[in-house]
Amino acid sequence: MAIVSTSLKRAAAVGLLTAFMSGGAMAQTLRVVQHGNLTILDPIWTTAYVTRNHGYLIYDTLFSADENYVTKPQMVDKWSVSQDKLTWSFTLRDGLEWHDGQPVTSEDCVASLKRWAARDAMGLKLWDFVKELKTVDAKTFEIVLKEPYGLVLESLGKPSSQVPFMMPKRIAETNPMEQIKSQIGSGPFIYKTDESKPGEKHVYIKNPKYKPRAEPASGLAGGKVVKVARVELVEMPDTQIQANALIAGEIDIVEAPPHDLLPILKAEKKIVLADWNPLGQQFIIRFNHVVKPFDNPKIRLAALYAINQEDYLKATVGDPAYYKVCAAVFICGTPFATDKGGEILLKSNFEKSKELLKEAGYDGTPVVVMQSTTLPILTNTAPVTKSLLERGGFKVDMQSMDWQTLVSRRTKKDPADKGGWNILHTFSVSADVLNPISTSYLVAAGDKGWFGWPTDPEMEKLRDAFAKETDPAKQKELAEKVQLRALETAQYGWIGQWYGPGAHRDNIKGWLKAPVPVFWNIEKTGS
Repeated sequence: MAIVSTSLKRAAAVGLLTAFMSGGAMAQTLRVVQHGNLTILDPIWTTAYVTRNHGYLIYDTLFSADENYVTKPQMVDKWSVSQDKLTWSFTLRDGLEWHDGQPVTSEDCVASLKRWAARDAMGLKLWDFVKELKTVDAKTFEIVLKEPYGLVLESLGKPSSQVPFMMPKRIAETNPMEQIKSQIGSGPFIYKTDESKPGEKHVYIKNPKYKPRAEPASGLAGGKVVKVARVELVEMPDTQIQANALIAGEIDIVEAPPHDLLPILKAEKKIVLADWNPLGQQFIIRFNHVVKPFDNPKIRLAALYAINQEDYLKATVGDPAYYKVCAAVFICGTPFATDKGGEILLKSNFEKSKELLKEAGYDGTPVVVMQSTTLPILTNTAPVTKSLLERGGFKVDMQSMDWQTLVSRRTKKDPADKGGWNILHTFSVSADVLNPISTSYLVAAGDKGWFGWPTDPEMEKLRDAFAKETDPAKQKELAEKVQLRALETAQYGWIGQWYGPGAHRDNIKGWLKAPVPVFWNIEKTGS
């Protein structure tokens, strides 16, 4: 009982006690703690997963991936492609309406796609092939290509960051490099700005006018049937308090409890561990290519020789039941996985690292490694990097900060000693890194790429070739070449796969298996 009583005392301080709420209200309110705080509400402006989750609550998509990652229509009723594979036509289904009561039109979708394509890896590559995007009538629009492209539907139905969410035209016309100021979507929930208090909670209510598809829910596809009246995303950074509050019944779901607390939660009769994302996640180490010393590929390669996946996985996850050493950039066990070249990431070679640093003329200037202190799964990655790089001949300045500060700082291209950075760590749900086009870290188009901004025309040629190819065997060959090129130039490093269940009270039913935690289809009974 000590763990619960501690929770009750501490939870009272943040207003989480629910004794004042009626039983009916409790049953209709789903209270969720995400893996981090939600501070940015524009899912096109950032790749942050908490913002992506917010997007799925209030926005909808043209296509969606089902539980087996098959792309299915969502807002689209019917679609067709011309015989020459150049003109794709899409017609919206009936009954689509924005939260302000206005109908969803093809003009809204055209503006939304343009904004998304300016920021997303798959969108950027798709747009290399787009000749024209035009409306035909109020419900129909066309994508006209310069040449056939093999991933049109997969791009429009991309399941994770950045997701091509549809927004009203006036909002979607916001400069993609600036954040939107309105939260009007057409999705299954409505964001309550007046009730939301960033740093405390974000509130969503059921959209009474939303018309789900007729098909059963599967992954992110099918009918998005909302079975609760209200969702509250509760901001609760302390993971021990999260576990205590869940056990006490003060919250209903913890998206990503830390691995060291899983045995405690598993022992509780009222708590269920849910494997909602079976494909898991992949850790990433990212170099800043535009400032010294990692503008030099030999120095980046030296860093890769110094690291090894096992050290990261032991330090962050601990239990081998929840992690996998994997040489493949495209997730072990999936179609494009290969070990070729990846052995460099599996065993540290400190002498080779030192040799490359000497050849490159590394002058001993400390590399700035940013450490997130508020995202538990990432907290120990930076200390591991610091230790391994120092053994490989680097000098390291590890700077600790909360995750939101890191997210802001990673946008800077200033030298590391002027407020910039050299190395960051993050992770991706496996659904984001299944092929050369969806993997944003592989974009090598300078400023158009993800933070770190690598430039490599050869990599872009390989990604183009993959995008055009339709033969699975040839796609696999190209995927292998992409992996080898990424390692040859030390574009970045993938440092292990990991898995982790969510946790919920036993009165919660219907949490779908998907790469994203979604809150339609969930039922809550009793307390």
